[in-house]
Amino acid sequence: MARQERAIRTRRTILEAAAAVFDERGYTSATIGEILDRAGVTKGALYFHFGSKEELAVGVFEEQLAIALPPQSSKLQELVDSGLVMARRLRSEPLVRASVGLALDQGAMDLDRTPAFRMWIDQNTQLLTEAKERGELLQHVDVAETAELLVGSFSGVQLLSHLRCQRQDLERRVVVLFEHFLPSITVPAVLARLDISVDRAERLLAQVWREGEAAVAVEASVSSAPSGTSVPSVPSGPSGPSVPSVPSGA
Repeated sequence: MARQERAIRTRRTILEAAAAVFDERGYTSATIGEILDRAGVTKGALYFHFGSKEELAVGVFEEQLAIALPPQSSKLQELVDSGLVMARRLRSEPLVRASVGLALDQGAMDLDRTPAFRMWIDQNTQLLTEAKERGELLQHVDVAETAELLVGSFSGVQLLSHLRCQRQDLERRVVVLFEHFLPSITVPAVLARLDISVDRAERLLAQVWREGEAAVAVEASVSSAPSGTSVPSVPSGPSGPSVPSVPSGA
């Protein structure tokens, strides 16, 4: 267990170092040597987790969605939650900022940047498909086109916010995006119940953090309990207990 935890920490350290170097230098100019220096790990440790600089970039891309949010009774609420939390994490988590910056780096000619968008489009497509099956969407809605439109719209909104004020107003801009976007796809009765408030992401992340801490505490109790001792379990989301990186202020 201790070895596994060290491996997880090492992988995270490497990803954070790669994200910082990519953000500062751009993907093309960044070197493995610079990432090694920033991470303070050996070349063997890096290549144990990532086979190439491109695999490092894909690992950074994956951080956009590397958080399990609480399930909701409405799939459209889960769609809203994912967008609001992404906006909050973009403001406060360097690794997520680097992921988006890398995806939009037009100078990275030797990097396939489509996985960054495909992962997010696939997530939105799944949520919209389930929402349509539950009768939450208007009949005319094309799920695939809507998923791509939402990702493209969010990308533009976050870029504008970044250029104008370093994303300080991003949550509010994403709320406005949803306020305009959702009425065109959502059944009125469902739309009336959706929470699209600016502070929702903060509340969700605080809940995730509390549940993650509880899961860690239970795991520690299990590890330290004498053989045969029963330790109560902690409810978790559909993917099991997860301890995400928590933004500052969350």
